[in-house]
Amino acid sequence: MKFRQVDVFTKVPFLGNPVAVVIGAEGLDAEAMQRIACWTNLSETTFLLGSDKADYRLRIFTPRAELPFAGHPTIGSAHAALEAGFVPKKAVLTQECAAGLIELRLEDDRIFLKGPPPELETLDVDPSAVGIPLKPASSLVRVAVGPVWLVGEMSDARALAALKPDMSALAEWTASLKATGVTVFAKSDDCVAALHVRSFAPAHGIPEDPVCGSGNLAVASVFHQESSYTARQGGALGRDGRVFIRKEKDATWLGGSCVTCVEGEIRTS
Repeated sequence: MKFRQVDVFTKVPFLGNPVAVVIGAEGLDAEAMQRIACWTNLSETTFLLGSDKADYRLRIFTPRAELPFAGHPTIGSAHAALEAGFVPKKAVLTQECAAGLIELRLEDDRIFLKGPPPELETLDVDPSAVGIPLKPASSLVRVAVGPVWLVGEMSDARALAALKPDMSALAEWTASLKATGVTVFAKSDDCVAALHVRSFAPAHGIPEDPVCGSGNLAVASVFHQESSYTARQGGALGRDGRVFIRKEKDATWLGGSCVTCVEGEIRTS
């Protein structure tokens, strides 16, 4: 089967968030897909399939479980599908996944997806016990956008950069709250972006996600100061991703650039 490893939310190879994409994976069952995702050991591995409802169907796996939807795998897989000729090039694509149908737009060198409607719940819990002290008087919000993120604001970008959560405790804590992980943000201290963001999902085998699409969608649902903005993520891991958020009347759009870093074949026997 054709294989791509696509770096998402960057134009420069190795500065974004990689997703492994297996193209034309009809011969694989869920067990085989999960085994491959565990082997690639990336935050997500995806499998492109034919669809009678959309341009293609996508299945998304972390090293430990299947996800109904995720942001950077959706954008990176669309890039791979177009580049490999799995779907014809056009301005609008529709992806079928476990979360339903996702609309995508191609705009210059960026791909945007229409985020699912978020479900929000303010929680009366304190994440400082697992090493994440939030900005004083702020609340942790449980945001479901397919993955479920616990979202909170830090006091400033330096405090965000200095975070060193207890991963074992964080994994147990997020699992107890039936959440994928924690995404925290702070207003930027530079002129490149409006926000800096970090995402942690150790319960899924992802101590820190380099640049998280669904995490940024979750942040966008609680960050109301800007209609459209750029977020920056990945500095703690030696990356420098750029996430573009655009808010419209009926939805939030998540966008970014992509670059293919690995191209070849994957063999299961």
